[in-house]
Amino acid sequence: MEIKYKDIKVIGFDADDTLWVNETYFREAEEQFCDLMVEYETPNKTDQELFKMEMKNLPLYGYGVKAFALSMVEMALEISNHNVSQKTIHDILNIGKNMLEKPVELLDGVEEVLKDLSKKYRLILATKGDLLDQERKLEKSGLTEYFHHIEVMSDKQDVNYSKLLNHLDIKPSEFLMIGNSLKSDILPLVHLKAHAIHVPFHTTWAHEQVTEKETNGKTYKTISSLRELKKLLN
Repeated sequence: MEIKYKDIKVIGFDADDTLWVNETYFREAEEQFCDLMVEYETPNKTDQELFKMEMKNLPLYGYGVKAFALSMVEMALEISNHNVSQKTIHDILNIGKNMLEKPVELLDGVEEVLKDLSKKYRLILATKGDLLDQERKLEKSGLTEYFHHIEVMSDKQDVNYSKLLNHLDIKPSEFLMIGNSLKSDILPLVHLKAHAIHVPFHTTWAHEQVTEKETNGKTYKTISSLRELKKLLN
């Protein structure tokens, strides 16, 4: 079924792994953490247990690098039976600090597409994570001028998007969300009868993965690059 976008007035963009690289840095950090823990557990087991710790802490810490760093510290203490050295804890904290200091690497065509679409549509940034970190990345990106509104959300479920659209007085039928995560950027908007376009990133956090059953019968478009947006919306 062909999807029509003629009624779209507002376009929302996810940030991490939609506008710029993010998940790659988490995968690198996980490998570094597993290397630090190798005397206590195998890298595969450490990686699995770290994910479980992140999920346990999610309701308390939320998303982002700082939450991830706290989970690494807690996991190191647990795996080592509290025998991990102070130096190793220091090294773990530095993994987190290095992540926060990473340069912002824009994905292909991002600024060109935002500049073009901002002439016709109202653009908003709808991302989740740590407020300070997301503000820092946005400032580094140089993309702030293209967005009418910036929202750092605590989560991206149906209710969060509903509140956002109501707050900005946006009708779901006039809203299009662009993002890399089916779970966070696509399915909630489909549920609200808004529009959504999926732009997959080459790696996805396990927490953001969905089953084929969850996407069956859902109406959304998938493209390989943001550059395809201009042709779709013209």
